[in-house]
Amino acid sequence: MDPIDHTPGGKALTDFILEVFRLNGRLLVSGDRVVSGLGLTSARWQVLGAIALAPHPQPVSWLARDMGLNRQGVQRIVNEMKEEGLVDFAPNPHHKRAHLVVLSKAGRASFDAATRLQIPWVNDLADGIDEQDINAALRIAALLRKRLAPGEPQESA
Repeated sequence: MDPIDHTPGGKALTDFILEVFRLNGRLLVSGDRVVSGLGLTSARWQVLGAIALAPHPQPVSWLARDMGLNRQGVQRIVNEMKEEGLVDFAPNPHHKRAHLVVLSKAGRASFDAATRLQIPWVNDLADGIDEQDINAALRIAALLRKRLAPGEPQESA
């Protein structure tokens, strides 16, 4: 059997994907440091952000889908945050059992505090990187995410 060779684009994309994996690990560790004083982890911060930035209250399954994570993991985090008073559940008019997740007053305060810590952190990270390069990387990451989403309409670059 002949080995299959990468196309130049396939090789470049493989290198990019491997770098994204390494970046993800570093982002989680760094994010944990940024919000540790608030009693948060990167995972909780990410879920708080998904709730805070959603256009309207959503059930856990929708939050998980939008975050690209599995529902069970997000449900576990949401349940923990509910016990700690960071989120509340609201009735869902479209589904009796899939309650909507909303930030509590304490959850909003935690998210706002995390945002105040994130801004200087991310500004420092961005220092010296051309904004056009950042936007190009964003376009590529968004396109790849869409191509990897089964059943969703595909877009070209």
